[in-house]
Amino acid sequence: MGSTSENSKIKMESKEQAVFLRKKVSLLRTISFLIGALSYAELGTSIKKSGGHYTYLLETLGPLPAFVRLWCEIIVIRPAITAVVGLSFGRYIVEPFFAPCQAPALAVKLLTVAGVSLVVYVNSCSVSWTARIQVILTIFKLATLGLIIVPGMMALYQGHYENFQNAFDSSTITLDRIPLAFYSGMFAYSGWFYMNFVTEEIINPERNIPLAIISSLSIVTILYLLVNVAYYTVLSADEVLASGAVAVTFGDQTLKGFSSVIQILVALSCLGAITGGLFAVSRVFFVASRENQWPTLFSMIHVRHHTPLPAVLLMYPLVILMIFIGDLYGLLNLNSFPRWLFMGLVTFGLIRHRYKQPDIHRPFKVPIIIPGIFTVMCLFIVVTSLYSDPINTGIGCALTLSGVPVYYLIVCRSQQPVWWGKALDHFTVKLQILMEVVQQEIVTY
Repeated sequence: MGSTSENSKIKMESKEQAVFLRKKVSLLRTISFLIGALSYAELGTSIKKSGGHYTYLLETLGPLPAFVRLWCEIIVIRPAITAVVGLSFGRYIVEPFFAPCQAPALAVKLLTVAGVSLVVYVNSCSVSWTARIQVILTIFKLATLGLIIVPGMMALYQGHYENFQNAFDSSTITLDRIPLAFYSGMFAYSGWFYMNFVTEEIINPERNIPLAIISSLSIVTILYLLVNVAYYTVLSADEVLASGAVAVTFGDQTLKGFSSVIQILVALSCLGAITGGLFAVSRVFFVASRENQWPTLFSMIHVRHHTPLPAVLLMYPLVILMIFIGDLYGLLNLNSFPRWLFMGLVTFGLIRHRYKQPDIHRPFKVPIIIPGIFTVMCLFIVVTSLYSDPINTGIGCALTLSGVPVYYLIVCRSQQPVWWGKALDHFTVKLQILMEVVQQEIVTY
């Protein structure tokens, strides 16, 4: 009995530490993403090519870091992120049918595959429809946030402050928890750099990129903080950490019979996140093939729909694989190591670009200390995460380094075997006919 009681006490203290850390790190995380977003706004207005991280690394640090970032995007980052968000979608859709029992993992994964397949199909068929659907799903997302914020603020107004006692007690924070706390928060803020992926498709990017990044991040920050205040007003620390779907638990206590509405809206929000991410990242592969670092096929667009069909379809098999073999938090930590590493290298590249090309036109310019702080912060998180979660981050590190030999063996070689070139050309032509794609005729940069 004594041992059981002691174990329960340890678990309770661990939960409290996790919640205190989440609240303490939230403000620091918000500031960090803000300075990172400002750095990306400068890059988006001075380097007017699509491709985001890949293009900025190519222009500032050279082809090797750019290719390794591309390699990680293909085999780790994008499949893992899509799988994580997709699994959240599947869980929110399936759970109402099995409540109060836990939903079968297979059912969640199968529905996740169906949702991801639908998003891939839409992205393959029409750019305009993808944009319209993204707007509609964003409206659903805002409606979801409203259903959470309003009841939470009403409860706060009624005097429910008990869950905020000692909310910022720093005595429970340990260094090894900070990187994983940042990794989890990245999902709330990471959309600010997607616009840099499609720079060539933006009207007046010198004005609209900084405006969109700053305004959207400000809105997301306010909504994110209000949602967290609403959660902790209604739910205790134990309830938040024990819940597999916090929004559902919140809805059960505040909306009673209408909690299923939140589940549906959250699931649609997840589809919106997948749609936006896939729409943006397909442009990275498109640009990389245009820069001769990726097969030519991926720079082609559909003859009727004008979508980068090969680039959209590239990651689909890997996403499906990760859905079936991975879990939410393992996939999150796996992809976060290379993601943060290269974000730090991008802002370091911005500093180097300033000194190497001081005369380039920069319509939006931030103080040099801003990218400097963000670079140091990213590298600190990357290094300490190897201690916090050595298995998943170690795998992410190994997969990142695997891109280096691929670059030197395939991309960097000045001469390829004749038979290899002929086979690749033949295969490209066959796939080009099958997918009805052709080279882009209009230069957009």
